[in-house]
Amino acid sequence: MRGVVFDGKAVQVVDDLEVRDPGPGEVLVGIRAAGLCHSDLSVIDGTIPFPAPVVLGHEGAGVVEAIGPGVTHVAPGDHVALSTLANCGACADCDRGRPTMCRKAIGMPKQPFSRGGTPLFQFASNSSFAERTVVKAVQAVKIPQDIPLTSAALMGCGVLTGVGAVLNRAKVDRGETVVVIGTGGIGLNVLQGARIAGALTIVAVDTNPAKEEVARRFGATHFLTSADGVRDILPTGADHVFECVGHVGLVRQAIDLLDRHGQAILLGMTAPTAEASFPPAAMFLDKSVLGCRYGSSRPQKDIALYAELYREGRLLLDELVTATYPVEDFAKATEDAEQGRVARGVLTF
Repeated sequence: MRGVVFDGKAVQVVDDLEVRDPGPGEVLVGIRAAGLCHSDLSVIDGTIPFPAPVVLGHEGAGVVEAIGPGVTHVAPGDHVALSTLANCGACADCDRGRPTMCRKAIGMPKQPFSRGGTPLFQFASNSSFAERTVVKAVQAVKIPQDIPLTSAALMGCGVLTGVGAVLNRAKVDRGETVVVIGTGGIGLNVLQGARIAGALTIVAVDTNPAKEEVARRFGATHFLTSADGVRDILPTGADHVFECVGHVGLVRQAIDLLDRHGQAILLGMTAPTAEASFPPAAMFLDKSVLGCRYGSSRPQKDIALYAELYREGRLLLDELVTATYPVEDFAKATEDAEQGRVARGVLTF
């Protein structure tokens, strides 16, 4: 079968991948669509260290082909969106509704794939850049069949991360003020999360002026090409500032833009050794800096919610998909993503 493989030095699209059958508590999914996220690119450029060779992809949707013993919530033929959380469901964090903190959902990559007898790692417990993948049952979330799979794929990462950061982590409330730095795939979902939450003023900041139209479509009430103008709109600062780029200078800027009792939520992925600095005195007025993993999501609950919001016209998914590419055009999809030409490019099988 076809898939996108990174061997530690280069990426190639291969056609001789194999994947094992699902075991107890597992699901075999035929992937139909997978979003190209910057986290995949971060593995390639070394920002995210990951063992190789690895089958990339972590934002996918498809059709269940087979289930292992003990799986009851999905059946062959069901449409599913895939999450990256292979959480155990039984630890204290899972029991508290915090699957993103489950230690079995962090690290410990497995090798369900092979190529010419050589095992290949699975990225983010998912590897949706393959025609088929095996995931834990908890990762497969059943969705209505009327949702296009090219759109549904994005719920598995970009939507869970961006909208979830607003609703679950920051808990943005009606009438509050929000600044979003960076309007890529994650930033756009933060914007629409803020809109859904009822934020009054939503300022999008991006150095590319061509992104204004789409940012406003997703919920921005204002658009700036520099954060220097935020104080003209919000003289006392913002209740919530989301950093969606992963640049240490922008982390400092996010903190500087906070009002009293404000929160800076860090979503952009920096290099593991990168350090950010800020004056501690700036935090004394009850300000906070919040990390956020995967939108603090509960995928089985949140994806079902987002699917209904999409069907009601309140959550935009189709509009996120700027372009689709056959998996063989992975290089073109990567170039378009790196050049900022797409909100989200989606690979199809």
